[in-house]
Amino acid sequence: MTERFRDGPLTGVRVLDLTSVIMGPMATHILADLGADVVKVEGPEGDSFRNYRPLRNHGMSGSFLNLHRNKRAVQLDLKQPADRAALDRLIAESDVFMHTMRPKAIARLGCAYEDVRAIRPDVVYCGAYGFGADGPYADKAAYDDLIQAGSGLAGLAAKAGGRPAYLPTVLCDKLTGQAMAYAVIAALFQRAMGGGGQAVEVPMFETTIEFNLVEHMFGFAFDPPLDKPGFPRVLNPRRRPYATSDGHACILPYSDRNWTDFFAFTGRLELADDPRFRTLHERVLNIGTLYELVEEEASKRTTAEWVAFCDRVSIPCMPVIALEDLPDDPHVAAVGLFGFAEHPTEGRYRTLRRPTSFSGSRFRIRRHAPRQGQDTVEVLREVGVSESDIAIIMKRETA
Repeated sequence: MTERFRDGPLTGVRVLDLTSVIMGPMATHILADLGADVVKVEGPEGDSFRNYRPLRNHGMSGSFLNLHRNKRAVQLDLKQPADRAALDRLIAESDVFMHTMRPKAIARLGCAYEDVRAIRPDVVYCGAYGFGADGPYADKAAYDDLIQAGSGLAGLAAKAGGRPAYLPTVLCDKLTGQAMAYAVIAALFQRAMGGGGQAVEVPMFETTIEFNLVEHMFGFAFDPPLDKPGFPRVLNPRRRPYATSDGHACILPYSDRNWTDFFAFTGRLELADDPRFRTLHERVLNIGTLYELVEEEASKRTTAEWVAFCDRVSIPCMPVIALEDLPDDPHVAAVGLFGFAEHPTEGRYRTLRRPTSFSGSRFRIRRHAPRQGQDTVEVLREVGVSESDIAIIMKRETA
């Protein structure tokens, strides 16, 4: 581990974060955990995600604590001249500028790419929003449910279960946040190699469509199409966790050997020579029958019995674990994914370490999630804002 990069591979990179709620903060969460100095800029109203209940104190919700660790918080009212001038000083001293406003909205704020580049010519500028700026949907409001509906994601549920449905997670927000993070890192690499700064666009709609079609492109990839989009095994309505005698589990024989072992364990030896199940291609064509068989057999044994057998013969198998039970899972506990920390104002809280690890730097929480505007004075002094302007800004902030 080198001292220079003790906080992570992005040590020394400053990110100016004008994002809010989940999508953008997910991206800057990744960058902050990788060592970047993320400066979160909020208006007087603050990030709405701060106040989702339950919470102990105003502005510090439970979900906010891990999402915004290792960041600093600055409060600016960008309608005021002193605050706007302070933002420009921050831009001049930042490597990355990130926002999640629609193009027209960020332009009205005077922070379009051309405006920011005029202050910091080599800036990596990342804008993420619902739809690509060149299409007719560019001005549509976008939330995760909307993108799930429009991208084909909710429609996949109809193919599998008979009616469209939203996944019970803000998948599109989090997926796009990850895409923002890797796009920014790639642009920083290009700049480090002499390629200069650039604007990066990350649209939720297009990002989710590409993500959905990795396996579901199927016969639709050909022109003319050989089939409709959709990966049959994944869309089969019997693909689900199966009820065991005391719970639910994923039991997923996959390879030729997996199925031979499964047939032997369940006393269905005659199926090992059945031409419908002999090869992967044939099994895919008859996957509904196999899922029905697994469902029938699953209920005859406990979850523990299934896991013990499957682990012994390397059949993929996992009990269904509730979110609240994850910290007690033996693997999760052994790798130290969860922990506890003491927040200066919020007290003891549960932490989730960065899942990826680097031999050159160990993960640590350098800063706990900041209260709104907590670091305004510190950060503005660093970038050279005058004490008189800081006093004006802080007087308004504390009024």
